[in-house]
Amino acid sequence: MKSLSWIGCFSLLVASSHLWSAEEAPPAGFVSLFNGRDFSGWKVPEGDGGHWKVIDAVIDYDAESAAKGDKSLWSQREFGDFILRVDWRIKETPYVNPNVPYILPDGTHARDITGKVMRMTLPDSDSGILLRGSGRNQVNIWCWPIGSGEFYGYRNDAKQPPHIRAAVTPRTQADKPVGEWNRYEITCRGDRVTVVLNGKTVIENAQLPGIAATGPIGLQHHGGKRDGKWTGPPSLLQFKNIYIKELPK
Repeated sequence: MKSLSWIGCFSLLVASSHLWSAEEAPPAGFVSLFNGRDFSGWKVPEGDGGHWKVIDAVIDYDAESAAKGDKSLWSQREFGDFILRVDWRIKETPYVNPNVPYILPDGTHARDITGKVMRMTLPDSDSGILLRGSGRNQVNIWCWPIGSGEFYGYRNDAKQPPHIRAAVTPRTQADKPVGEWNRYEITCRGDRVTVVLNGKTVIENAQLPGIAATGPIGLQHHGGKRDGKWTGPPSLLQFKNIYIKELPK
C-alpha cells in the first residue's frame, strides 16, 4: 500500500509539473520577457537594494527602492511594434489618497458649482507599464474609479487636443478587486495603442503623439516615505507571465 501510495503521489507531482509548464508557456507567437527565476533580461536600478525581487515566480516590488535615479525596472531589449501581455496585481493599499479626481469621459476633471475640481478620498496604490522607454507612455495601474489603463501623461497634457485626451481615457472600469490578478494585453503599433484589461477594451487605437519608434518596456516605481509614512500611493505590485509578440512593420 505504501508503495502504491508513493507511486500515486509521484504521478500526481509529474502531472502537476506538466500542467504548470503548459500554463506558463508563452502563447503562440509570443516570447517570454521574464523567466520566473531571476532578472535575466532586465535592468535592475543601480543601488536598488533588493527591493525589486523575484518571489514564487513573480516579480515583487515593495516601492522602497534605494536607487538614487530612476527606480523603475526596465527590459534590456528595445521594442518597436508589439503586443504585450502582462499579469499584475496590487498587493495592498496602505495609503489613503485625498486627491483622486472625478474624471469625465473626455478626460477632463469634473468641477463643482464654484468651478473647483471635485476630489475623492480613497485607498490607493499606483504603478504602470511603461512603453518605449518613457514614463510619459505609461499604461496606468491604480485604484481610481476611472479604472486602470489610461495614459496619465497624455490625458493631463493641456497642450494635447481634446480628441487625444479623450482617447487615452478608459472607456470602462475593468479592474478586479485589490489582491486579485489582472491581465493586460497592450498593442502598440506606430503611435497608436490599444489596451485590453481582463478581456475588456479600455483604450482603443488611441494616438500618442511624439512616442519614440522603439524603446524598452518598464515596470513603474511610484511613491515614497517620509518619517516611515507613505507620502503618495506606492507601487505595491506583483507582475508575472510577461510575454511579447513583435509585429512586422
